[in-house]
Amino acid sequence: MFWRKFEERLFNLLIRVATLIIVGCLFIIVLTILVKGFPAMSWDMVSRIPSGGFYLGKEGGVLNAIIGSLYLGLGASIFSLVLSIPIVVYINIYSRSTSRFAQFIRISLDILYGIPSIVYGAFGFVLMIAFGLKVSLLAGIITVGLLVLPIMARTMDEVIRTIPKELGDASLSLGATKWETAMKVIMRQAFPGVLTAILLGFGRAVGDAASVIFTTGFTDNIPTSVLQPAATLPLAIFFQLGSPIKEVVDRAYASSLILTVIILIISISSRLLFKRFNKNVIK
Repeated sequence: MFWRKFEERLFNLLIRVATLIIVGCLFIIVLTILVKGFPAMSWDMVSRIPSGGFYLGKEGGVLNAIIGSLYLGLGASIFSLVLSIPIVVYINIYSRSTSRFAQFIRISLDILYGIPSIVYGAFGFVLMIAFGLKVSLLAGIITVGLLVLPIMARTMDEVIRTIPKELGDASLSLGATKWETAMKVIMRQAFPGVLTAILLGFGRAVGDAASVIFTTGFTDNIPTSVLQPAATLPLAIFFQLGSPIKEVVDRAYASSLILTVIILIISISSRLLFKRFNKNVIK
């Protein structure tokens, strides 16, 4: 009896300590960015593109990187969504639940999830050479889309697996095809989770740097075509932090603050939208 109580108290303490460490790390990161980045924030930072001497401490902003990150995140999320839906529909509707091929697909997605983003960047660079592409927004969208694919697909897969199997069986028994069952019944029930998966993928796409350093390139202008290079906030932060000029380094923390706010908005939006649409889901 004594050892059971001791074990329970010990693990309860470990859980509390782990939670405090996670919350503390988040608090320290956000506080550091706020303290160092807020003084350097200005309207020019979010409303202007870099001027000729921006990286020497002169005037300008990172509007090009903000727009480029949003373009990249949106394009990569759409590209990944188009690939993810057929995958999750097949392994959950068309394939048997005990199918070895479906399990192989899930394992493959898990492996892809664990591959470092720099490897995706190298793979994207190889694709660019193979298809004759130059550094561009399109090359970045394809590369980051492949990076986001396992995140989005596995999240959707886990959401769909929580839906009662009887819903699909009822739809099929009424004469609906498997595709109609998948899109009009299953995906409708899974919509809150699918929406969360899309926003998670978008957040990852906006915040990644390693996969775009060889593919998207960098420019001080806002791209008007997917065949043009595009700046992103993570790379803007990287280049500014490498400067020996204090004003430029301070702007790097201001850019970090902008990126953190964008990710925070995405995270809060995913929570609110999940609660909003989850009310209509059959449980």
